Amino acid sequence: MEDVYEGAIGIDLGTTYSCVGVWQNDRVEIIANDQGNRTTPSYVAFSAEERLIGDAAKNQAAMNPKNTIFDAKRLIGRRFDDPDVKKDMVHWPFEVIEKDGAPFIKVQYLNEDKTFSPQEISSMVLMKMKEISEAKLGKEVKKAVVTVPAYFNDSQRLATKDAGSIAGLEVLRIINEPTAAAIAYGLDSKSAQEKHVLIFDLGGGTFDVSLLNITGGVFAVKATAGDTHLGGEDFDNNLLEHFKKEFQKKTGHDITEDARAIRRLRSACERAKRTLSSVTQTTVEVDSLYQGEDFSANITRARFEEINATLFKSTIDPVERVLKDAKMPRDKVDDIVLVGGSTRIPKVQSLVSEYFGGRQLNKSINPDEAVAYGAAVQAAVLTGQTSDKTADLLLLDVAPLSLGVAMQGDIFGVVVPRNTPIPTNKSRVFTTVEDNQTTVTFPVYEGERTQCRDNRLLGEFELNGIPPMPRGQAELVTTFEVDANGLLKVTAQDRASGRKAQISITNSVGRLSSAEIEQMIKDAEQFKQADKDFSARHEAKSDLEAYIHQVENTITSPELSMKLKRGAKAQVEAELARALEKLEIEDSTSDELRKAQLGIKRALQKATAGLR
Repeated sequence: MEDVYEGAIGIDLGTTYSCVGVWQNDRVEIIANDQGNRTTPSYVAFSAEERLIGDAAKNQAAMNPKNTIFDAKRLIGRRFDDPDVKKDMVHWPFEVIEKDGAPFIKVQYLNEDKTFSPQEISSMVLMKMKEISEAKLGKEVKKAVVTVPAYFNDSQRLATKDAGSIAGLEVLRIINEPTAAAIAYGLDSKSAQEKHVLIFDLGGGTFDVSLLNITGGVFAVKATAGDTHLGGEDFDNNLLEHFKKEFQKKTGHDITEDARAIRRLRSACERAKRTLSSVTQTTVEVDSLYQGEDFSANITRARFEEINATLFKSTIDPVERVLKDAKMPRDKVDDIVLVGGSTRIPKVQSLVSEYFGGRQLNKSINPDEAVAYGAAVQAAVLTGQTSDKTADLLLLDVAPLSLGVAMQGDIFGVVVPRNTPIPTNKSRVFTTVEDNQTTVTFPVYEGERTQCRDNRLLGEFELNGIPPMPRGQAELVTTFEVDANGLLKVTAQDRASGRKAQISITNSVGRLSSAEIEQMIKDAEQFKQADKDFSARHEAKSDLEAYIHQVENTITSPELSMKLKRGAKAQVEAELARALEKLEIEDSTSDELRKAQLGIKRALQKATAGLR
């Protein structure tokens, strides 16, 4: 693929499924994968022979649960000791280990133990989306806009950007999922009249609510809230726990430790959840679930709603918070737009509708594709592929969490309040707390609590060389700069001496250094080459096996075996034996296998030359 695509693609990197779109012929095209599906499972699997990504990985999950990785988005940018990570590890069949305070995934690949960071697993999914678009465009793709939950923090955003770099993509912009979905909603129905739109985005693993003001092509986020750890997978987990207990009650067997049985039951639970969105009762059936025991149980929609009642109800809290933050009465919201596969659940719909007084909800956009659609539009705008439709498009987003520094007594000194429009540049003056203090440490936090220990530490830096003076007299100007990706840079300057110190928040746990990213890019290329080699070897092997079979039949057929000279036939048989030997050798290359096939072909041509 010599040509490089001038534009950029839009990728919705989801917890459970991912989707890619591109702006072509004045509209967005969502690109189907090689299986014809417009969404691709965010799954990566490793085996003794190969690496699989997407549908192929998910389809073999029950056979290979320990080496099939999903939910990387629930690990990316988090610490190993994060309570959510600990909670998830109970449900995951794969092994998560700690490395320098960050979670890493341990698998067996090509008969060796390998560890991968969540960024690397996500980069493999991004690389798959890149390949899907390259197959469609016939050109190499180098640029992308990637979406993240609006409530993702600084570490999660930067880790997602790093995943893009490892996949060989220049990430032009990280945009928030509900904002991207708002573009899908508003692009074709632009009007000069101001509209207040609430985006309710409940996906496979994350949940966001954003309130936007849309006027013409300007999409301004007024407030955002959410839960980076709530989605369809949690409903599946609750269903799984319910049926696990039921199976134990019926048979006395606890299947908790059997990764394969859990995987098969989880798949059945996911299917049941989807079915219950359109019918009121279904059956969960798994043949020979554990030690030869079949499992079959009915579940009604009402029971499913009961099992998940607490989680369903919790989706209304962020809606309330967003309206409160934006000082917007419920009846002033013009449209409530549903996004994300989990909004297909009738109970979720009825709770939202009831909250807004029985209002009709807007289901005009495809819940699975809307986010990738919006990302593709933004990708077109950023690469200058504009048209009348996108000419006046402007996205104005906000910082989802308050940002600030720790003051004396562990008090959180907010510099950028939450829901501040970004990009932004805000300053606050701090001072020394001791006489003649010449060094001040600035720990940078994000969160909404008064005490720093209840918020998240992003990193810290020191300002040295402050002239000695009585405490409280030094003026230390601290400036927080948040860019359009929601990424943060902090600077502190002493007014008297002009001394400056700064930090781009890149030194917190789990952050990759540029050297590590470089190494991971090299590794990714090697894995890609290994995948290609495996496919080529597999194809050459299949071709050779079929050819051997065909030639054996030919030389033993009654009409030919009588005519062949003994020496010539022996020559063909020797080549066949040589080829069979090559097939037996595990690491025969595709070239060696093709050469063996050519050897048989030449011997056969020689043996049959001149025969009628």
